[in-house]
Amino acid sequence: MAETNTKKGLLGGLLNLPNDDPKKTLFIAILLCLVCSVLVSTAAVYLRPIQDDNKKADIKKNILAVTGLNDQSGSVDELFSQFEVKLIDLDTGNYADKDIDPVSYDQRAASADPQMSINIDDKDDIAGIGRRAKYAPVYILKDGDNIQQVVLPVHGYGLWSTLYGFLALESDFNTIRGLRFYQHAETPGLGGEVDNPKWRAQWIGKKVFDEEGNVEIRVIRGHVEPSTPDAEYKVDGLSGATLTSNGVTNLLQFWLGDQGFGPYLKNMHSELGK
Repeated sequence: MAETNTKKGLLGGLLNLPNDDPKKTLFIAILLCLVCSVLVSTAAVYLRPIQDDNKKADIKKNILAVTGLNDQSGSVDELFSQFEVKLIDLDTGNYADKDIDPVSYDQRAASADPQMSINIDDKDDIAGIGRRAKYAPVYILKDGDNIQQVVLPVHGYGLWSTLYGFLALESDFNTIRGLRFYQHAETPGLGGEVDNPKWRAQWIGKKVFDEEGNVEIRVIRGHVEPSTPDAEYKVDGLSGATLTSNGVTNLLQFWLGDQGFGPYLKNMHSELGK
């Protein structure tokens, strides 16, 4: 009881000091910091589930957009229910038999976990990502038992940031249905033109692999004309954003190659040939 009275006495003494007293100023500053930190922590805990739900909804919206399904009637969840989510073992290209829920699997978190990822040699790391998760989700759009499209998550470094997006392929696993980035920090008006609908539209119908199975898709400098050699593998460069353009090329060639979804796509091509 005496200790409580002592604390009250100290508090009262500090509050009764003149407003310009350094001790009172310091006390008020510390008190405000404590109150603000409690409020911020409480808000963060309360809002985290809402933020997580918003992120999941945004991912679904982008997958619907890159496949063209966002134009159909229905809620986001209803439209997204047409997709089957699978987890791929990137080393083998097979569907993973590991006991991991592909819907809740966080590829970004896995890439930062040494147990769930691998380090990429500098010579192979053309996308500039450093580490690669052992597993990655794919989103398969089906009509009955028939695959219509498959959506692959892709990411890689541009000029100022890592670009995160989705690449949608048609049922031949070679024709691009769409490419869409949902997160990046590239320069508005330059590298930020990856968000321009006109530029995104150029990807539709482009081819990924040549007849030998090599990844040929790329962003070139300048404009792609119908007469441009191998025009089916090329997309216009972003004006004034050479490094971002190169970054898009590199991330696609990485994720479509042997270090990424290449083994999976080869397996699917083999299934088509049966």
